[in-house]
Parts: sequence; C-alpha cells; structure tokens
Amino acid sequence: QVHLVESGGGLVQAGGSLRLSCAASGLTFSTYAMGWFRQAPGKERDFVAAISRYGSTYYADSVKGRFTISRDNGENTVYLQMSSLKPDDTAVYYCAAGSTSNSIVRSRGIDYWGKGTLVTVSS
Repeated sequence: QVHLVESGGGLVQAGGSLRLSCAASGLTFSTYAMGWFRQAPGKERDFVAAISRYGSTYYADSVKGRFTISRDNGENTVYLQMSSLKPDDTAVYYCAAGSTSNSIVRSRGIDYWGKGTLVTVSS
C-alpha cells in the first residue's frame, strides 16, 4: 500500500521560511515524478511545484524564486523549501506522485496523494 506522509507545516511569520517533507513508502520512489499542491480555505487545489525522476523542476509563477523542490531517492523523500513566505501562502500543502512531471504540472493522472500539512503565514 502506498503512503505519502507530509510533515513540516506550522505557523510562521511573513518573510519567514519553512521546509516541508513528504516521505513515500510502498512505491518505487525513483520512478515517480513528485510534486506539491496547496489548497487555501474556500479555494481549489493548485499546483505549486514538481520534480521529475531526473531532477528537472517546475514551479507555479506565484512561488518562483521563493520555493525550491528537491528529492532524495535514497530516503524516498521529496522536500519543499519555502522562503519569503507571504500570508497568501497560507494553505494545506499536499504531496503528490505521478508517472511524469507533466501529469503533476497539469494535475492530470496523479497516482497518489498525501493527506496534507497545514502552513499558516501570519502578517
């Protein structure tokens, strides 16, 4: 059974940083593209960042230059380093696994989801 477990969320002041982690199990991690999405209260779930099996990265315009996605295939973990956080970044952040980075960027054909971790940015 596949599990994606996010951690690292919490309360941070605007301008601060957080690092989210997503530990994967039950799948051959190195063969999957991985990504992060977020859902703010009352809004749809939106793409944030993706990383391919080979390490190519993709970002939503709203987070470019502030967020960095990375992966450690030895630890079956994907990370999201978030800096210069804004109140608009407040959301539940979800980890996702898909066959290609395109499937994650386009939010189509995502195979697995985590349950999310809450990030709250205070002004």
